[in-house]
Amino acid sequence: MRFFVYYILFVSALSVFVTVLDKRNAQAHRRRVPEKTLLLLAVLGGSAAMYTAMRLIRHKTRHKKFMLGIPCIFLVQTACVGGFLFFQFR
Repeated sequence: MRFFVYYILFVSALSVFVTVLDKRNAQAHRRRVPEKTLLLLAVLGGSAAMYTAMRLIRHKTRHKKFMLGIPCIFLVQTACVGGFLFFQFR
């Protein structure tokens, strides 16, 4: 269980870092982080942190793919963890 917590913390921190990096690159007209990479980080466990960062720095808030997709990813992840815990401690 401890490994899982460390994993989520790492992926969340990485997701926030990459989101902020993409925002700064966009402002400076530099090469952007591919959307696939951002979505992959969300799927790997950084969805809550990424969504929060995106709202705070106002990045990709006009893209439905991100404003609807990332919360959906988070709901699926929450359901999976909840289902796992339900059957684990049943």
